[in-house]
Amino acid sequence: MIKIISKEWLTKKSACREGVEWFNNQKETDMVKVLNKLVKEDHWNWANWTICRVFNYKQKVQYAVFSAEQVIDLYEKKYPNNKKPREAIEAAKKCIDNPSKENKAYAATAAYAVAAAYAAYAAYAAADAAYAAYAAYAAYAAADAAYAADAADAAAYAAAYAADAAYAADAADARKNMRIKILEYGIKLLED
Repeated sequence: MIKIISKEWLTKKSACREGVEWFNNQKETDMVKVLNKLVKEDHWNWANWTICRVFNYKQKVQYAVFSAEQVIDLYEKKYPNNKKPREAIEAAKKCIDNPSKENKAYAATAAYAVAAAYAAYAAYAAADAAYAAYAAYAAYAAADAAYAADAADAAAYAAAYAADAAYAADAADARKNMRIKILEYGIKLLED
């Protein structure tokens, strides 16, 4: 894992112009300190983007699983008989310590099953849009946790969907609090 962030690293990773400008207008280069500063200044998307580009495989899957677990109960309250999102999270967990080809294939299959299962509920969801919205985000977070076992950027999506699920379920502060909680977990993973 890199410990120092630089303009060259950001450019190599195709960071957005605004993010590179922000970085150039401050003095910090230590990865963890930069991430903490991004969180403090409410640049959550940039922090999430950065975290997901410095993680190793295990950290990416851990981050995605943590994110999905923060909101899976929202989905399960809406659809108590559909265990597919929980199964997707469990499949991803198997890949954390044993990223075998079989476990990755199982996680990918579980992720696709979540997407298919959620699509089956789409008509019902339209009648109950507010509640279904956060259930959808929770399901997407679970699917992305499983996808993270086989796809690098899925960890970032799991974190974003988890924050959106919290936002849809509660007041505006819920999204901010969930994003910060997830980002702090990601920073902790980098410090360990």
